[in-house]
Amino acid sequence: MQPPTTRHEHEAHASTVHLPLGTWATVLDALCARFSHIDRAQWVQRITRGRVLDEHGVAITLHAPYRAGLCIHYYREVADETPIPWVECVLHMDEHVLVADKPHFLPVAPAGVFVEQTLLRRLIRRTGNPDLVPLHRIDRLTAGLVLFSTNPASRAAYQALFRTRQIDKRYLAWAPALPALRFPLVHASRIVRGEPFFRMCEVAGAPNSTTRIDVVERDADTWCYALQPDTGRKHQLRLHMAALGAPIAHDPWYPRLLPQAADDHDHPLQLLAQGLSFVDPVTGLPRQFESRLALRHQRHR
Repeated sequence: MQPPTTRHEHEAHASTVHLPLGTWATVLDALCARFSHIDRAQWVQRITRGRVLDEHGVAITLHAPYRAGLCIHYYREVADETPIPWVECVLHMDEHVLVADKPHFLPVAPAGVFVEQTLLRRLIRRTGNPDLVPLHRIDRLTAGLVLFSTNPASRAAYQALFRTRQIDKRYLAWAPALPALRFPLVHASRIVRGEPFFRMCEVAGAPNSTTRIDVVERDADTWCYALQPDTGRKHQLRLHMAALGAPIAHDPWYPRLLPQAADDHDHPLQLLAQGLSFVDPVTGLPRQFESRLALRHQRHR
């Protein structure tokens, strides 16, 4: 039997559930009822391997008694998770933050069919720091900079940078030319959840998203745009460029949803989180980071 596992060792990627009111005899029975789509044998395996923890962070047993409201931490698992071949790069790490260059196709944090093949899990394994937490996220299909907190004691100060919009985020994107528009320009719109559930859409109403857009390179019918979001709505840059009539090259969701297919590694979304700058809330010094990645200049298809 494996030794008890503390929550501290796994809290960065553990999910949490509070057991509902019921008449079950054991935590195992309650979990099977709460997550009926997961086979009982899978819960037995997780518990046996010490991957289900109680509210104190100690691995439970198969016979742990049920109690309504009990806080349980467990690991999401995906059978036969497909490896993502691209490798991230750590650009900077200190006692407060870590800056990583994320490749295309790698998710920032566990979601859906991705658990171990995520930037967060890779960095925890690389650094041995289970306290790593992403301070923001970029789309799985987007490449570039992601800022992580390495220290719970100072985390709130860095999270406030994003909440109060005191951090400058800069992106590059290749998309069709827009010769009829005058740049730089500002695109503001109201973004809400669309259909299917994972897509966003623009609707009438007070804007809740703003992006500053300029052109930095022109090549025939395809231009490279500099994008500076003042807000951080889901898929904001992809949606704003599509709304202007210049969807980002190789975007499978905007302006229209393409049929589901395997990742096309030869044609990644041409969007790069290229720069981050802010005044460090702990030291008071200006900080600036730039991605070492480059977009592949390919014609929009």
